[in-house]
Amino acid sequence: MAEFVNVAVDAMGGDNAPLEIVKGAVDAVNESSHVKVYLTGQEDAIRSELAKYTYNSNQVEIVHATEVIETAEPPVMAIRKKKDSSIVKALNLVKDGVCDAYVSAGSTGATLVGGQVIVGRIKGVERPPLAPLIPTEKGCALLIDCGANVDARPSHLVQFAKMGSVYMESVMGVKNPKVGIVNIGAEEEKGNALVKETFPLLKNCPDIHFIGSIEARDIPAGYADVVVCEAFVGNVILKMYEGVGATLIKKVKEGMMTSLRSKIGALLVKPALKNTLKAFDLEQYGGAPMLGLKGLVVKTHGSSNSVEIKNSILQCITFTEQNINQKIKDKITMEEN
Repeated sequence: MAEFVNVAVDAMGGDNAPLEIVKGAVDAVNESSHVKVYLTGQEDAIRSELAKYTYNSNQVEIVHATEVIETAEPPVMAIRKKKDSSIVKALNLVKDGVCDAYVSAGSTGATLVGGQVIVGRIKGVERPPLAPLIPTEKGCALLIDCGANVDARPSHLVQFAKMGSVYMESVMGVKNPKVGIVNIGAEEEKGNALVKETFPLLKNCPDIHFIGSIEARDIPAGYADVVVCEAFVGNVILKMYEGVGATLIKKVKEGMMTSLRSKIGALLVKPALKNTLKAFDLEQYGGAPMLGLKGLVVKTHGSSNSVEIKNSILQCITFTEQNINQKIKDKITMEEN
């Protein structure tokens, strides 16, 4: 392995930039001696945040960028016009081979467009999907796609299933991962036109473990390791996960504070409950990788704190060490031959 896995981090992207972004980067390098972070953005602001921490200076480098792409800006126009933005500078570091990966909590649209236009797709990949890990009763599952392709075709979903299988097996260590397509019922004849057309294609794929349709209620139970859908459905699932998780935690905490007896009980169960709730905390899984590109592009939530930024950076180490891009390329090339 090379001395470092080099990760370009957009220090100006997200609601909490640069404070939480820089802290997450410092926490990542302090946790792993195998990663080097290139923070792209306004140098003075980044240096001001870095001055608060102790870290190995050999593992952090600042790449000055004068511009910032805001969330509301049209992504294609922003990528073209703001060549000196923190997002474009970071993506170019990946394109030029200086960095192995890119992480940003900034504009999703600019990251999606920039990922394809600047970093570029692996030959044969039709549409790169966003694929976050989501917690389940049995560990976690890969939700693919959650926001990149709202008008996907059956051939796109087939590639999502193949790329998702590679990721779960190589990064998460799941042997022969189970692949399910999101549907409104278990029967093969159910679903919209996209699902009905895709189902037989997945069924006839010899290189994935397809288990058929999976209903939304079965996703948290861990019925499938790779949950395949187009981006509209995937984004709804992801946001529902986040909302239900946050509401459940809030209601549990409120319930434990209703009386003296419940408060005493809360003290007794707190350690076990904390571990249980942590398993359903999306922050621990890092961001959503955009699979199928020539370099790793990871998009985190706009509201990401330092924990999610740190975990997003650290997940780049495994991705790079396992050579996921080459494995995806081999899988897609085999499909074409």
